Amino acid sequence: MPPLVMKIAPWVLLVMSNVFMTFAWYGHLKGKPMALPVAILSSWLIALPEYMLAVPANRIGHNIYSTAELKVGQEMITLLVFTLFSYFYLGEAIKLSTIAGFALIVSGVAVVFYFR
Repeated sequence: MPPLVMKIAPWVLLVMSNVFMTFAWYGHLKGKPMALPVAILSSWLIALPEYMLAVPANRIGHNIYSTAELKVGQEMITLLVFTLFSYFYLGEAIKLSTIAGFALIVSGVAVVFYFR
């Protein structure tokens, strides 16, 4: 793969995997309650594609990024996907305290990437 694709591909795959995982973990909270065993089984079925995206993302990404960079980048992606999911899918308001807490985590990501 060309170098630019190798730099971007892990992040695109991690965004897609996080969308799946966010639905697996929190999607069952909207609408009619379902039985816990059904929620667990459906979450596992949604999580399978997540792993099929996350594993290649980390394998490809490890050729360019350290595992720490991949992990903190993935956490930042998780926060972004979770925030959008909470607001648009679950209809939950985003509080200032939540934004402040997430900003502190993002600053940690910046530290890891800046001091490579």
